[in-house]
Amino acid sequence: MTLPVNFDSMGVDAILADWVCALQEQGVDAVVVLGPVPTGTREQREVLAVHPPRFVGAAQALAESTDFGAGWRDSDAPLVAWQDISKSALEQSGRWRRLWLAHGHQTFVRVSFSLPAGRAFECFMFSPRVFSGRADAAALAWSAFNIWPMLRRAIAEQRVSLSPRELESLNLAFEGLTARETAARMDCSERTVNYHLSNAMAKLRTDNKLAAVQRACWIGLI
Repeated sequence: MTLPVNFDSMGVDAILADWVCALQEQGVDAVVVLGPVPTGTREQREVLAVHPPRFVGAAQALAESTDFGAGWRDSDAPLVAWQDISKSALEQSGRWRRLWLAHGHQTFVRVSFSLPAGRAFECFMFSPRVFSGRADAAALAWSAFNIWPMLRRAIAEQRVSLSPRELESLNLAFEGLTARETAARMDCSERTVNYHLSNAMAKLRTDNKLAAVQRACWIGLI
């Protein structure tokens, strides 16, 4: 699978479009990315990206379901899941399955990227054909691992725009550094560090540093 060399300069839609185009060689024609609702409960998740856009309704139904949610993560299930929708639909007639089946999809591979406090980002790759074996799922999982750092960064930047210094302050807070230690690392005053943290908290809609760090993780900025 050949990926563009200039992903860093691409937006979410362009990255997904190119990824789906490359995945067509492996029978995939739709990708959905779900993530935690930053201001929501542990169980809530939302659609962060979907391609092609015509599947947004089916993606939303998936996000609103409890399938593969917080409870499923508590079961110590594997990072990668592979499911034949047509077979599971008889016992698990969730609305999202019916919608994807109606669109002609038979199988999906899900790759989970864990976050603190039981949250996770989830990449679903849907195919109109039934996979012949584990090798198909493994190849798709590998493609998701390969593209995820760039896709995660693009999604995060699309949701919240932090300055480089604001992001650096949050990253150092995530490492456990105090404002004084952060100031020494960033070669600035403690007051400047607190200024950057205050701006980051405002953009992330939190009222304390710990909540800002946590929310930045759930958005994908850290």
